[in-house]
Amino acid sequence: MKNYLIIETEETVINKIKEVLSDFPEFNCIGCTYDHPEPIEFILKNMPDLIFLNLDTVLHNPFNFVNEVEQYLKKDYEFIAISSSKEKTYDAIKTGFFDYLLNPITDLDIRKAVLKFKKKHPNKINKTICLKSYKDYQYLNTDEILFLKADNNTTDFYMNNGHTISAFKTLKTFELTLPRNFLRIHKSYIVNKNYVNRVNYGTLNCTLKKCLKNIPFSKTYINNIESMINTLSQTSVLGLS
Repeated sequence: MKNYLIIETEETVINKIKEVLSDFPEFNCIGCTYDHPEPIEFILKNMPDLIFLNLDTVLHNPFNFVNEVEQYLKKDYEFIAISSSKEKTYDAIKTGFFDYLLNPITDLDIRKAVLKFKKKHPNKINKTICLKSYKDYQYLNTDEILFLKADNNTTDFYMNNGHTISAFKTLKTFELTLPRNFLRIHKSYIVNKNYVNRVNYGTLNCTLKKCLKNIPFSKTYINNIESMINTLSQTSVLGLS
């Protein structure tokens, strides 16, 4: 998950940025200027990955502000400048801003900046997931998970060694945090596509290696099924009959 902060006074600009980034589930807005009158305190407390900063209206000297906070932030953070003119472009580049957006900014401007950020800072693949229950912490290797099944407000993890482990969180919670090889194929199931060895459209079922039961999929998640088939087909020799 990438956290971002918006230091801006115009609510229309704030809403535009938040609307565009809502298309990127890995980005999470942790605040806006009007919520936090002391942005430096908020930044040092929350350590955002991406900061949108208006150079014209928010701070008396935004470049001194950036120089001040950069000594405390982690190495892979970025600032994106927002301004109504190009006059501050040189100072922004010199200070180390990642990108420069001219007002009135467009959805396309924001999207390009976010995609450029993603390219420079790809998400690290997390191979471990922590299941916490009170003072009990259990760590699972995601490569060993066959599939997840919803059970009311809990989720059961089916492992490749035959064990089943329960977690007291909803399936939706894990859908947002698991690596990309995990796909939601049903309101009650997420599968690890690396274990899928058959997809049957006739019965609306998948079969998995090291698993005796069939996993149902629904038409609601047919796009995920088709994406999975396309990915698996690229690494397979196709035999037609």
